[in-house]
Amino acid sequence: MARTPPVFLSCETRDASCDCVQEAVTTGNLPLAPILTGLLKRAVPTVSSLLQLVILLVSTLLVASEPPVRYEASHRAMGTIFAVTTYGRDADYLAGVVDEVFEEVDRLDAQMSNYKPQSELSGINRDAASTAVMVEPKLFRLLQDSVRYSEETNGAFDITVGSLMEAWGFFRGEEHVPDRAEIERVLQRVGYRHVRLDAATRTVRFDTQGVELDLGAIAKGYAVDQAVTILRSHGVGAALVSNGTSSIYALGSPPGERGWRVTVRDPYDARKAGDLFRLRNYALSVSGNYENFFKIGDRIYCHIMNPHTGWPVENMLSGVVLAASTTETDALSTSFFVLGTEGSRRYLATHPNLTAVFYQRTDSSGDHKRVMLRSDSYRLPPDTLAELDR
Repeated sequence: MARTPPVFLSCETRDASCDCVQEAVTTGNLPLAPILTGLLKRAVPTVSSLLQLVILLVSTLLVASEPPVRYEASHRAMGTIFAVTTYGRDADYLAGVVDEVFEEVDRLDAQMSNYKPQSELSGINRDAASTAVMVEPKLFRLLQDSVRYSEETNGAFDITVGSLMEAWGFFRGEEHVPDRAEIERVLQRVGYRHVRLDAATRTVRFDTQGVELDLGAIAKGYAVDQAVTILRSHGVGAALVSNGTSSIYALGSPPGERGWRVTVRDPYDARKAGDLFRLRNYALSVSGNYENFFKIGDRIYCHIMNPHTGWPVENMLSGVVLAASTTETDALSTSFFVLGTEGSRRYLATHPNLTAVFYQRTDSSGDHKRVMLRSDSYRLPPDTLAELDR
């Protein structure tokens, strides 16, 4: 990015008018208190320096009183549109930070895509059945998290469903219903237990031929979390980061608000609003049968697979999960879609601070019912907000 964030504490001079102080005052992207503290500690007790200090204090107060500017941008990656909305004192500074965010999203896309032959994930899929493949540290941790979600959801979440997605034609836009014999053959190489992770060597290996990893149910949420990490590291305290229509993280709050307003669509009609949520320092993901599907007669086949049966889930319209990280909401929205309300209820009994909202069919055509569940242990930090605003 063109500009680096102002870091007052890195200044070594004792002159209160040094360039890094001016940078902090000009951008307004650092909290006011640390700037004032730094000035007072470093000010030389002379008339000249005291005058400079007064001028800088007044300038800082004037900048702080100005309304923050809004900057937003979008970027295509991972087969969707990533969007970032931010608030700060300097639009150019925010633009530079958001550019860095999109660079990281592109890097993750190049690493985790199973559509790109040169990606690290494609290399794993090609080689891990015949040899142990060393994996980049962050990707290895994501694979570990994926296996953990599989274990905790009894296999409802499973990154080895790539072969099933291919069998149903979802990868190449050639959707069709495979016969039962084909599904049975594919199921022999589906299952997270086929994935052997060795933390000591940071390697992955498959115990059978034909296993294919698909990170589509977690990678985009993970990318949002990495984007938020970058925003925080550059002093951005208010931002909304989304990866299309499936996941979103609300960092801080927009000016004058308790939290960000996030609307979930009606499960039957994308033009209609479903529910409104208010979020602050919290994430939300949605999984729905309307995201990627094909229809034969009156039957809808969605892209969310039940790894146990080899068939798309058919008893759900959509589901929303709220949690502390977008990696978690992305993985659990898929898991809960497969588990249904009762299976999800059992998960929530042992995992704290989660909210799940299910939208299910009723006997009335075009109508649906809402079922809202919450973890048995639920106590959010004071700087966090996650609520349904009916």
